[in-house]
Amino acid sequence: MGKTALIVEDEIFVALDLERILLDAGYEVCAIAPDSAAAMACAGSCDFALVDVNLRDGATGPSVAERLARDHGVKVVFVTANPTQIGEVPGALGYVRKPFSENAILAAARLADTGEQEPANDDVLPMVEDDRIAG
Repeated sequence: MGKTALIVEDEIFVALDLERILLDAGYEVCAIAPDSAAAMACAGSCDFALVDVNLRDGATGPSVAERLARDHGVKVVFVTANPTQIGEVPGALGYVRKPFSENAILAAARLADTGEQEPANDDVLPMVEDDRIAG
């Protein structure tokens, strides 16, 4: 393992919960970013990102995710209560609905790490139903 995550989330208690789950599973967390500027400042330090849609600077999560994937090769999984606000985001692997379970976050991290979704796991929903990411 040893992959490094960026958490893009403006609700500090949610972000700290995500961080705890990832750290306990052996992942590193390079930063918690509450807005698009902070996320982009950390983009070069991570392998994957868990991104909320609504951040401190508005509904900027989808544009942050697109820039992370396009400009830095970062694998992105959304963690949001508002999946209908995501839209089309090239490079995004899928999303986890809030409130989330620890298993859902671990499945999202494994998807970003390996590119494979566990069979019969509906915790992480793909961006496009028939478009499974192969890595």
